[in-house]
Parts: sequence; structure tokens; C-alpha cells
Amino acid sequence: MNLIDKVALVTGAARGIGREIALALGRERVRVAAADIAKIESAEFQGLLGEANKDGLEILPLQADVTAGRAVEEMIQKTLSHFGQLDILVNAAGVISVSPVMEMEEPEWDRILNVNLKGVFLCCKAALPHLIKRGEARIINVASVAGKAGRPGLAHYSASKHGIQGFTKSLAYEVAPHNVTVNAVNPGIVETPMWSQILAPHFGKLRGVDPEEAFAAIIKDRIPLGRPQTLDDIAQAVLFLCKSQNITGSSLTVDGGYTMQ
Repeated sequence: MNLIDKVALVTGAARGIGREIALALGRERVRVAAADIAKIESAEFQGLLGEANKDGLEILPLQADVTAGRAVEEMIQKTLSHFGQLDILVNAAGVISVSPVMEMEEPEWDRILNVNLKGVFLCCKAALPHLIKRGEARIINVASVAGKAGRPGLAHYSASKHGIQGFTKSLAYEVAPHNVTVNAVNPGIVETPMWSQILAPHFGKLRGVDPEEAFAAIIKDRIPLGRPQTLDDIAQAVLFLCKSQNITGSSLTVDGGYTMQ
């Protein structure tokens, strides 16, 4: 698919992987609706908009909660009202926490599953009539290497990302007759706020070292290529799937060999 002047909606776009995807699409001359639960006045959103303005990118900021059906419908309608069409949906909104199953509270299980999995369902359901109308469209769901393998303390997160894999494959079958492709991207170890604020401190505590040492040790011990993945790595994988005509129901893993089998 030629991306010039197409319209994309990216959730979780105020920071981390979602932010980089929104900017990468914009640099391909895609018009981007960037949605996030953060307030548009927040430092994260303003940083995104500042970067977009500097590069002359067309980005519409939207505040939305992907776990609420009505809010998702409003997000889609605002995108359509502003741009007049929708060609690409990238579901990048996600949250994480660390908790052993026996210590996990039910509301925490629900929070992770609601954002990471229910949010993908609600966004796809609301966007599909408009994507199908275009005659050629793309859906990319950001999953994780945790959707390929389990890890202690991440049962809820892993379950949500495994769920995205199954949802992606099933939806790909449903919409293939309409020339809509549906794929997932599995980021490996990417130094995002999720890593630096939640996972690195957790692994540091387990290993008895500071978070930076824990991050470096995980890279050395678990990634055959010996280096972390970057935000741009993930964004380029999304661009590849947007442009590809004959890839659907697939899961593209970008992890330096971390989950190699």
C-alpha cells in the first residue's frame, strides 16, 4: 500500500513505542490521529506535537480511554471528522505491572486485560466499518515477546499479549475478503518508560543489582545479537506491515533472537 496521504490512528501515541510509530508514519506522509489516555496538555503529548511540528508532520492529538466503548467510538468519529477517512489502525496502547499470581488482586488482572486486550477489540470493532469502506486497509496490533513465552510475575500481561496473537489471527480471516490485513508486532526488550520505570527495577531487585545493571545483564544473557531493540526497530516493522500487500494473520517478532526457537 502506498502510504502517502493515507490516514492512520495510533493508540498509546503519547510516549514510548506508540509515539515512535506515530512519528514514523507521519514522516512517510501519513496523516496521523495520535490517541492516548494522557491529557493533550501533558508533557508527553506536547513533546510529541513539538516533534511533529518541527518535522512538518500532520498529527491530530486525541485523548481517549481505549477500555471504554463510547470513548473509542468518539475517537474514531473525531478522526473521521478531521481527516475524512481511515486507512490504518495501530493498537499500541498498553500497560504492565509485576505480580505473582497468588498475590495478584482481581482489579489488577482486569486493568491489564482491559487495556491490552479489550482495548484492541474495541478499537478494531469501531474502526472496521471505516477501514473496509476504503477497499484496502491495515490493522497492526502491538503485542510482545511475552505473547510468545511466559515469565514469572507477568501472567496477566503475558495472557493479554497471547490473547492479541489469537485475536489477530481470527480477525485476519474475517476481514481478508475485504482486503484488510491484520498483523501483530512483538517488540523484544526496548528501553521504554515501561522498562525503565517498572521492569528494570523489578529485575534489578531480583538480581540484587541496580536497574541499569539488570537491563545490561538481560541483554547479555538472553539476546543472541547482544543488543537491545530500539523504538525505531518497532516503528519500521509497523511501516513494513503497512506497505505489505500479502502478509496477514502474522506475528512479526523484533527481539534480536530473544525468543528464537
